[in-house]
Amino acid sequence: MPFTLPPLAPQDPPSLSDPLDALLHRAAFAPITTTGWLRITGPDRVRWLNGMTTNAIQSLAPGHGCYTFFLNPQGRIQADAYAFLLADSILLQTANPTTLAELLDRFIIMDDVELEVLGQSRAGLLLAGPQAPTLLTTLELPTPAPLTLLSTTWQTTSLDLLQTHSPLVPTFELWSDPATIGLLTETLRHLTAIEATPESLTQLRILSGTPLYATDIRDKDLPQETNQTRALNFSKGCYIGQEIVERIHARGAVHRTFTGFVLTGETPTPNTPLTANDKSVGELTSITTIANQTIALGYIRREALNQTAQTVLKTLITYPNGIAAPTSLPFL
Repeated sequence: MPFTLPPLAPQDPPSLSDPLDALLHRAAFAPITTTGWLRITGPDRVRWLNGMTTNAIQSLAPGHGCYTFFLNPQGRIQADAYAFLLADSILLQTANPTTLAELLDRFIIMDDVELEVLGQSRAGLLLAGPQAPTLLTTLELPTPAPLTLLSTTWQTTSLDLLQTHSPLVPTFELWSDPATIGLLTETLRHLTAIEATPESLTQLRILSGTPLYATDIRDKDLPQETNQTRALNFSKGCYIGQEIVERIHARGAVHRTFTGFVLTGETPTPNTPLTANDKSVGELTSITTIANQTIALGYIRREALNQTAQTVLKTLITYPNGIAAPTSLPFL
């Protein structure tokens, strides 16, 4: 059964009680509390970081970024990040910059590289939705291209502006000192923009099919299992864990893959196992309910996924007191 979300009628007024509608059909804002920044400096920074991570840092143009994984020698994902190449440094945006700094610091041996966690002096504001570019124009701010970071000013104060990965709606991040971000927040409220809730942002993330590290991507997972090919570059130089990634690439597939599910039955909790013919075939990692329909992200073994797609003798994927129907991502 496919997932469908009723569209918001053009004449409907903005709803303060449903910020997901604002994210999908208009625009909404929210403080960024789930990621931070790590700055890398030093003359060896590009060569060194390129040997630490799965994507091609040395191929980035100034101001541009990429999504990337950090692996252990067994090819398991230890962290993910967005890396942005600047004229004098590299900025890494990640869920836990202190933990990532500790991980990377172990590999600085003879390299002229320095790591700096950017702490409470830097605050962020998310602006997402089809009308988000219009709000940026109203704020007299430029609209950056996807995965680019622009250093600009707002009311004489320096501000970093970027467009992040978002398959469904334009999504921007504004980063500056806490006072400037507070003033921008009040300005958006004055412009009658709607404030998104943590629940609505999770719903948008799941609808987009975007995995979250520590929830959907764990340190037991291999890069190709996550279905995030945007994090991988197969023509760059060597990096930690590359042998495993290349071996999987040469083999052509992994045994399980990340996908979406439409659920029927009781609402499960994260990490609920999936079964088919009494055999374990996967697990659910992120779950939400929208418009009385429960959807989820998770992993499934490829042979079970193939069997559910057969027109004859389809295999049911089940969880305790429910059925999980695999579906492609994003949901909309």
